[in-house]
Amino acid sequence: MARRLAALALIPVAAIAADRLAARARGWRTPDPMRMLVVIDAPIDAVWSAVADVAFQAEWMTEMKELVLDPPGPAQVGQRGEATVRIMGIALADLVEVTEVVPPTRYAIRHLGLFKGGGVITLEPGSDGTTTVLRWEETLVPPLLPQLGALAQAPVLRAIFQADLERLKRLVETGTAD
Repeated sequence: MARRLAALALIPVAAIAADRLAARARGWRTPDPMRMLVVIDAPIDAVWSAVADVAFQAEWMTEMKELVLDPPGPAQVGQRGEATVRIMGIALADLVEVTEVVPPTRYAIRHLGLFKGGGVITLEPGSDGTTTVLRWEETLVPPLLPQLGALAQAPVLRAIFQADLERLKRLVETGTAD
């Protein structure tokens, strides 16, 4: 029994050591961002209106359940928001701050809550101006085992965020996310 308990006690020690080794191997940099992309059949100004309306993001981001903005209104640098989000089935408060707004091409936030990191959405007009290419980079660093946790969560979150972009595409193109 004592050996089993000792072996179990080594699991967190080994996980922390593996996470530190991974961080050192990466030069102590934050984990790589997740990258998503969608082409929306709408001009850039229409897509920007949907993306820059922070409160409207809950319409196309399925994990976002509630959002409170300070101050309310369109995205502006320094604006803070607290969203209730679900990450892998767990409800968390996600405090964010808008760090960059460059209409109609760039919108960025920084995560200030339990999960650290940031996100950048960039828009560029398609070749004929009737479409918009939207790129989203998101870095979410978990509070425990940041390197290993980021690696483990990335495939799941990338798929969720890509599905969010597909929902945004439908919403902008048809007026409904369903």
